[in-house]
Amino acid sequence: MSDTPPLERHYAPRDFPDRIAYALTKFLRFFADTFFARRYGHRAVVLETVAAVPGMVGGALQHLRALRRMKSDHGWIHTLLEEAENERMHLMTFIHIAQPTSLERLLVLFAQGVFYNLFFLLYLISPKTAHRFVGYFEEEAVSSYTEYLAGVDNGTCANVPAPKIAIDYWKLAPDARLRDVIIAVRADEAHHRDVNHKFADELA
Repeated sequence: MSDTPPLERHYAPRDFPDRIAYALTKFLRFFADTFFARRYGHRAVVLETVAAVPGMVGGALQHLRALRRMKSDHGWIHTLLEEAENERMHLMTFIHIAQPTSLERLLVLFAQGVFYNLFFLLYLISPKTAHRFVGYFEEEAVSSYTEYLAGVDNGTCANVPAPKIAIDYWKLAPDARLRDVIIAVRADEAHHRDVNHKFADELA
């Protein structure tokens, strides 16, 4: 695709809220690395559950903001809700691949409950910082999927057949494998990264 965003792109923090968002992202990355190590499929299940929250929260709050102001949202609501749906499809895909354990399902409940409320408050206080945080979160997602892809290429992770849900959603070849899925998901994350950094810039 000619409009595919570059994979390696980092937004340098420009102010204190940016640095807070970046530090928080690095803290969450440390937690994920510690808890999941190189179990990339299981990491994806938990993190995609959390990753689907910001788009829904942002879309809902932008919707209410547009109603209050009786003005156009300039496409933000659609973009954010589309992002939430896309991240949900990532989750549905990796559930088929990783088969999460009971402990991981419990972790999902806890992580989503805590993250939803904290992100909701952050978006109310500073939508700009919230979008910057998501931009950094997606930077780390691109990095994680690049590592996952490397694991498939070197044989650490089995290159299993792609689930039908992924083949249908991304319109992959009928004989697509996990490698093809990771490439498609990574491209989505790079797109979300750029969109959220752009939204943060517009709100700055």
